[in-house]
Amino acid sequence: MERAARAHAERLTGPRVRTVLNASGVILHTGLGRARLALSVAKALAGAAEGHLALEVDLTTGSRGDRQEVMREMISKVVGGESSFVVNNCAAAVYCALSALGSGKEVLLSRGEMVEIGGSFRMPEVIEASGCRLVEVGCTNKTRLADYERAMNPETAVIVRCHRSNFKMTGFVESPSSQELAELARSRGIVFLEDVGSGCLVDTSQFGAPKWYRVQDALAAGAHIVTFSGDKLLGGPQAGLLVGDGTLIDRIARHPSARASRVDKLTVVALSETLRLYWTGRSLELPTLAYLARSLETVRGYAERIASAAGVETAIEEGITEIGGGCGEGEGVATVRVGLASRDPIALAKSLRQGEPSILTRIERDRVWIDPRTLEPEEVEAVVGVLKSKEEWE
Repeated sequence: MERAARAHAERLTGPRVRTVLNASGVILHTGLGRARLALSVAKALAGAAEGHLALEVDLTTGSRGDRQEVMREMISKVVGGESSFVVNNCAAAVYCALSALGSGKEVLLSRGEMVEIGGSFRMPEVIEASGCRLVEVGCTNKTRLADYERAMNPETAVIVRCHRSNFKMTGFVESPSSQELAELARSRGIVFLEDVGSGCLVDTSQFGAPKWYRVQDALAAGAHIVTFSGDKLLGGPQAGLLVGDGTLIDRIARHPSARASRVDKLTVVALSETLRLYWTGRSLELPTLAYLARSLETVRGYAERIASAAGVETAIEEGITEIGGGCGEGEGVATVRVGLASRDPIALAKSLRQGEPSILTRIERDRVWIDPRTLEPEEVEAVVGVLKSKEEWE
């Protein structure tokens, strides 16, 4: 009773947003803040939080600078494109682009790409909120290039392609390539905006994961503007990045919506330092990519270590660690996980969540499953310590 009271008091007086050990089987868990930052990025972030920064001061001239400059430099080196601009999330990136480039005019979007993202936000609503008139093109399962051509008129300003990153369509389906849409847009003098979302910058198939469409692929296909997230497969902080045509980027940057979506100093530091890891060949220091690349043998060793500490019957089995974060529904990499037997798996999962440290697990088939692919070695030992010290098993 005394221990429980002390733990409750610590929860009341401690930080309201607790750190969590992610053993859920999802790498980019939206509820846990998506991408975990690299250690070097976290250190740079702590320094930025504690002190003042030359965020918008040119230290050479003493005049006002541009907070976008350091990010623009790194994006150019790592991703390419004529120019770039960063706002606080990917939905804001799409909103700002359409507000600046298509407000009062028509925007074409395939019916098969009218996605809903987290929090019940829907792409058609984002388009309409930007002041554009949405024109639905094609059918849910089949949209051809000719459908876009028929929908065009002098009021058409933008073609939007929104990648179906959080669901799949298979079977009797068809859609034009990004290159075809880019060529059509250029032939009509309008903008082609491609929302990649995931922010993938590397060939993920090298890790045994599906090969996701990269930001560089969209630029190579000819998109005028590419939008993507910073906190998904890119492995950085929450941010919305716009990359592409320099003239169009300048128009977006000057629009009032860009000021309303401005990133703060912490995002500037975290994103630029994350991109620096790509530029210097150290991208595997990013936990998101490190977890994808971690060998199955290493994960199996973690699983066996955890299973040996449990005071109940366990099962060790292979499974899939999902990518999460809206990056390929149900897709992921092979893993080895531990299933804890329980009379009441809901109660056991709750006790692990509310313990110290907090451990987020998954319930399947009346077992509580711990997936160690997303745990650091010291976190594996922390889980072992929790299981060894557990006095009552639900």
